[in-house]
Amino acid sequence: MSKPSGQALPTLDPRDWDSHPKHIYEGYKSTVKRGPTQSLIPLKASLGELRQPVYGHSSIGELDHDLTRNARRNGEPLGERMILTGQVLDERKRPVRNTLVELWQANAAGRYVHKVDQHDAPLDPNFLGAGRCLTDDEGRYRFLTIKPGAYPWGNHPNAWRPQHIHMSLFGQHFGSRLVTQMYFPGDPLLQYDPMVTGTPEKTRNRLIADFSLDVTEDGYALGYQFDIVLRGADETPFENR
Repeated sequence: MSKPSGQALPTLDPRDWDSHPKHIYEGYKSTVKRGPTQSLIPLKASLGELRQPVYGHSSIGELDHDLTRNARRNGEPLGERMILTGQVLDERKRPVRNTLVELWQANAAGRYVHKVDQHDAPLDPNFLGAGRCLTDDEGRYRFLTIKPGAYPWGNHPNAWRPQHIHMSLFGQHFGSRLVTQMYFPGDPLLQYDPMVTGTPEKTRNRLIADFSLDVTEDGYALGYQFDIVLRGADETPFENR
């Protein structure tokens, strides 16, 4: 694709690959099978790859951001309610407005609504575990949800995943695509989890949300703040780069 006359391609700061997990991390078994064993070939970005994906407000439902209500059938979902909010920033720490943030997670018992998940834990008929929203003019997003439970995952003996929430984002261009996981402060399982320990120690704190009393709502739910940087020196680590 050639760029239109007079239109300059936007420039992107290079990714700080030392901030992300390695493609192959011995402690995380599935990466050994799927990780590339040869050097990657960098491709020059085209204009199409640097254009912003378009998501209209009309495609976002009224309750898409509220996982405590968007799948109710006969009552409220079980578990501890929580509020998750934060700011999405670009490589220069500028707010990224009108970008799609998608979220998926296990329920309070540690089980996903997916046929592959056969964990011996109950499904919640009133909880889907998925939501989405668009950031506002200040790059802020906000979800209401249920705090997910830990679950066994078979990677190693007595392996349990810490409580976590998956997040997917598009920034102002496809070059700022990010899929990551958010963890909770003080979780004792963090030190045993290879998805966490596979992330360079200097950047692991970027995966952990901060408890916020300012976000917490009296009598309703605890609040957590998780800011996301899409690219550059302080970018949030990829779930699996």
